[in-house]
Amino acid sequence: MYKVDLPVDESVQQAVERRRAAEAERKGRIFNTRDRVIGVDLRALHKQQEEKRERLEMEKQRDMAHDLLRLSLDETTLQQKKEEEELRRELARDLVQYRAIHQRAEDSRDADINYDRQEAPDASISVSDSALGPASMQVFLGEGINENEKKRAQMEMNERNLRAQKEEREKQEREQKNKELLTDRELVEKDLRAVQLNALEEECKRVARIALSHYNQAQAEERMEKERQEKLRREGEELAEVRYIVTSDLLTERPEAAKRITESSAEGPRVLTDRWKGMTPQQISDIHRKREEQCFEKERLREMERQRDMAWDYHLTEQVRQQEREETRDKELQRERRVQLDKYNQQLAREQQAHQHYLDRQLYTNRPTVQYFTQFNTSSR
Repeated sequence: MYKVDLPVDESVQQAVERRRAAEAERKGRIFNTRDRVIGVDLRALHKQQEEKRERLEMEKQRDMAHDLLRLSLDETTLQQKKEEEELRRELARDLVQYRAIHQRAEDSRDADINYDRQEAPDASISVSDSALGPASMQVFLGEGINENEKKRAQMEMNERNLRAQKEEREKQEREQKNKELLTDRELVEKDLRAVQLNALEEECKRVARIALSHYNQAQAEERMEKERQEKLRREGEELAEVRYIVTSDLLTERPEAAKRITESSAEGPRVLTDRWKGMTPQQISDIHRKREEQCFEKERLREMERQRDMAWDYHLTEQVRQQEREETRDKELQRERRVQLDKYNQQLAREQQAHQHYLDRQLYTNRPTVQYFTQFNTSSR
């Protein structure tokens, strides 16, 4: 027979592994001292969650602020790049224009000769035919005439071109300096304008304050003038009243101010103006009597008011004394309660010390060793 490799059933092994893993997890959960003894502090966990949430929110806001700052910096960088590219394009255009105007190929010194050809020898130098040979003719008839004048003219032209380039560069530098000066001047003018505007604003505020002060002063003067006019009016009315009283029939005893009569008539009671000679002694005595009665009544009312005030003061004093006595009684009761509480606490402390002494010296005399505790909780079952 041939040996055949049959597949091994691993379900039993997997079940054993699952049970072992569950047992290990259960041991870790049961033998965890924090969960078994201390327990879970929900308030601390909630506080940690709240702090974590706040931290995440702060980090989110900080990331958003960084993103906004990054976007603003990117926009600024892009704007600077655009400005630099625009400046480069302007410089390139100026360079191309300068080359097209001042550095043309037809104005160069060697524009009329071939660049691949070497410089021709000077015709003034005498070269023998034996040195050149019949096939080495490089100097021909008519060539090299006025070469020195041409070189001199070319050098002068180069000098003029260099001078023109130098002047153009100096001109550009002056223009750049002028631009910078104009820019600085504009900035200075803006600063001066801002300072002037601030000064004008302060001046306007000062003028407004002065106007308001003048307005308030005018209002005060107008009110004082009204009060003065009102005072003068009242004084005039009082003087007129005094003058009227002094010049009235009551004090002047004018003959036309007759006394009243009681006989009836068709028109009612009337006064005979030709018979009045002043007040009678009876009327004067009645006036004095009524005045004395009024003084007595006023003195009686004043005495009643004084007695009522004294009674009210005595009542308030009694209330204050009663309140002070109650406060003293409360303080005494609190002191007695504190003393009793201290005695009770001392008695409890002595009882607890005696109980602890009994536990330590009489009851728990056989202390368990470490081996006693290690024999428990060796398994989760």
